[in-house]
Amino acid sequence: MIPVVLSGGSGTRLWPLSRSQFPKQFHALGGGDFSLLQETLRRLSTVDGVGSPVVVSNQEHRFMVAEQLRQLGVLQPTILLEPFGRNTAPAVALAAINILKQGGEDTLMLVLPADHVIRNSAAFAKALSLARPAAERGALVTFGIVAHRPETGFGYIRREDAAWQGLDGVYPLASFKEKPDLETAKSYIAGGDYFWNSGMFMFSANRYLEELEKYAPDILVNCRNAHAAMVQDFDFLRITSDSFGPCRDESIDYAVMEHTDSAVVIPLDADWNDVGSWQALWEIGEQDGNGNVCHGDVINTGSRNCYIYGEQKLIATLGLENLVVVDTDDALLIADKSMVQDVKLVVDELKRRKRTQVSSHRKVYRPWGFYDSIDMGERHQAKRIVLKPGAKLSLQLHHHRAEHWIIVSGTARVTKGEESFLLSENQSTFIPVGTVHCLENPGVIPVVMIEVQSGSYLGEDDIVRFQDNYGRV
Repeated sequence: MIPVVLSGGSGTRLWPLSRSQFPKQFHALGGGDFSLLQETLRRLSTVDGVGSPVVVSNQEHRFMVAEQLRQLGVLQPTILLEPFGRNTAPAVALAAINILKQGGEDTLMLVLPADHVIRNSAAFAKALSLARPAAERGALVTFGIVAHRPETGFGYIRREDAAWQGLDGVYPLASFKEKPDLETAKSYIAGGDYFWNSGMFMFSANRYLEELEKYAPDILVNCRNAHAAMVQDFDFLRITSDSFGPCRDESIDYAVMEHTDSAVVIPLDADWNDVGSWQALWEIGEQDGNGNVCHGDVINTGSRNCYIYGEQKLIATLGLENLVVVDTDDALLIADKSMVQDVKLVVDELKRRKRTQVSSHRKVYRPWGFYDSIDMGERHQAKRIVLKPGAKLSLQLHHHRAEHWIIVSGTARVTKGEESFLLSENQSTFIPVGTVHCLENPGVIPVVMIEVQSGSYLGEDDIVRFQDNYGRV
């Protein structure tokens, strides 16, 4: 069984923490030290017969995916890079086509979103054990979350009463229902045969493509063409924009599951949460005696039922109630908990104003490490740069800015024009405008450097790359 992890979302409802260049699946939001993506794979560690994963990701996130899998010790993952999102039906089709190229047509796929929290791993593993024989018999299995409250933010699945082909806990899927109003949601819960739609699936790669060919043949043709035109890019498989562009945007539910007569549902009661809002994080967080969930350095006096998240600064509250407070390096969100589903309106306004806070944080991760923009003015910018052992920045030049480099710790190899030399702690150098340069860490500890830029234009697009270890030339 091959896990297929869908990691292309942007998580806009968790702004300002989640942003398009560093979305929620790469953050540790489940209460532990691992990101949601990492937790998705870790919960499979006790399940027998699980192969190396396929991760379908936005190409902009490729290095974060690779690094987080490396941290887990995942060996030989397949990372499929989409140039842009086309929803779940094409993403899973690309994974299925690739799996069939690598092995037998009976290979099972376990399709999992990268950004869900599941607290009860034992119940999850049991549901997988029920799903496996059904998928081996040709069923397209989805998992319905046992609903303990009426919820208007989720779609629903209704099951038939009788077990499918005599398999206990497996039921024919009767219908999908769109997000209901509150009264309809209450009636669903009272009936007992409706479940939240989890977006998790199990089926054989061959069966999925067979059903896709029946009900959405254009998607299958486009995905086969895109896979045929795919290029190997270091450790990644890159789908090209030209080949993938004609594919239409469609979910698995609309493309296949609502039409096929092979769909079954397995009820799953595993303390599941899709972490779709700050309200959801408050619900799954560890609440104090006043119902507050706090992350970071927080002092509450008389505040109740609040979610307060801080990264660096001390946050002190007095008499707040039912509020969300999220403080990051460059943005602060204060919202009533009942309004957090509308955070997307803030994101839309940021896009309209072309503000950088919609896409990136002050700290930006790169394949070689990260940089933190610690100060910025009209004609200057200061960054703290951390370069991993063995890593190397691209050989590059800038047309509009000069750079001063000061080494704080570690030893760096500097290329500046025709020169190449080592810089150690408390040493510095100056890179004039238009000078070809490069920075490398030949040591075994990170290099920490302060870079001061000065010039008429300081944008990240003022880079001309001549050579790069990460395919960005």
